[in-house]
Amino acid sequence: MTEQGVRWTAEQVLALAPDDASRKAGAKLGAAGPWSQTGGSASGAVWGLCKGSGSTPYRTVVDLSGPAYKCSCPSRKFPCKHALGLLLLWAAEGLDTPAGAPDWADEWLAERAAKAARPAADGSGRAGPADEEGARKRAERRAARIGAGVTELEQRLADLVRGGLAGQERAGYAAWEETAARMVDAQAPGLAARVRELGTIPSCGAGWPARMLEEAALLHLLDRAWLGVSGLPEPLAATVRSRLGLQPRTEGEAVRDHWLVLAQYDTASPDGRLTTRRIWLRGLASGRPALVLDFGPPGRPPGLALPVGLVLEAEARFRPGSAGLRADLGERFAPAEPCRTAPTGVSTGAALEAYGAALREDPWLESWPVVLGPVVPIPGGRQGQQGGPGGRQEGAQGEGQGAQQGSAAWQLADAEGTSALPVALTGAGSRPGTGLWQLAALSGGGPLTVFGECGHRGFTPLTAWRPDSSEPVVLG
Repeated sequence: MTEQGVRWTAEQVLALAPDDASRKAGAKLGAAGPWSQTGGSASGAVWGLCKGSGSTPYRTVVDLSGPAYKCSCPSRKFPCKHALGLLLLWAAEGLDTPAGAPDWADEWLAERAAKAARPAADGSGRAGPADEEGARKRAERRAARIGAGVTELEQRLADLVRGGLAGQERAGYAAWEETAARMVDAQAPGLAARVRELGTIPSCGAGWPARMLEEAALLHLLDRAWLGVSGLPEPLAATVRSRLGLQPRTEGEAVRDHWLVLAQYDTASPDGRLTTRRIWLRGLASGRPALVLDFGPPGRPPGLALPVGLVLEAEARFRPGSAGLRADLGERFAPAEPCRTAPTGVSTGAALEAYGAALREDPWLESWPVVLGPVVPIPGGRQGQQGGPGGRQEGAQGEGQGAQQGSAAWQLADAEGTSALPVALTGAGSRPGTGLWQLAALSGGGPLTVFGECGHRGFTPLTAWRPDSSEPVVLG
């Protein structure tokens, strides 16, 4: 959480642009250069002065609760490029330290607050008919734009299947980037992100056709779900809206707990314009997992950093949909301190059951957070083909290439030897590397407790604990 609430991603901001020209112009103003006297309030407003062609800078203020915009520029577009640039600066945490709003911003915000209070003067607390009608019409317009984009994407997927996958390696990425841009135009940033990821698959090495077909099928399923979203149960409908990139309609459940930081890692978007930090938490009292995301623009890491192994007493507010995983950290009630015990693990069979149960709530869920233990890492060399710790091929090549080639045979087996999970090269965030030899060295042939992401491609280990230690070891 930030002082202005949940920060939006750059794609969510740009999805508000009225046209492509405004989107490009707003993106150019998303850096600190032209801005001065920027700030924000805890009530959910941001403001700033943007230098233009004249001697007087433009006064720009945005009410995030609407969102609603006010700018002194002559543009008739709504929002204008200055409002978009200010929101991008806020999304990248580039605003000055929050302080009191200047008079010109405070006056507009006060007018909005007064207008909002008038329909509720009877004490009902409900918005007036005009506000509700305006919100309904805006939602209908956006739904129509998304529906048109989904229909266009369905045609693109149909052409892909009809023409076959063989030519995708030669076709290149440009056509998929164009399709992703069309999804941004349709105000569906979630679809745009999935399309971009789909376009990168042909360059991912062996086995890409099967993976591309899988991802295309999941994208088709999401398209069909949106077209029929009005007939879905509300929890599943909330998941569909979340997957398309829409803000939740209602606030989620708030859970106060002592949260153990299980893992933290960064990934970059296919176009390199956004860094996503994934932080996995587990409530020590509730046992509930939570995924906290933070984002950073090119050249800047995300602002939120939580060292693995620390416990923080805080409130986590879970977002509707996403199988109940996505959460935002709220108020913290005590300083973070190291955890004195390793988390309790489950068997590999229980891990698969947990992932299967989560898929019923979110069919697009790539993985589920699981603590396995006690488990024993079994290197690929024990399968007799590409060498384990003593194998000739990997001994010559080292972890970088040898483990990559032999990792398909690596497994994490229950200490009793009854079942095992294959180790995946990448997790849900396309995190490269899995610290396979590091894991084997920690084990020494004995059992470990391992946290990671359990998905349809296998298990991606992220953190490990020795049986006699509470000190976590970050893998990778």
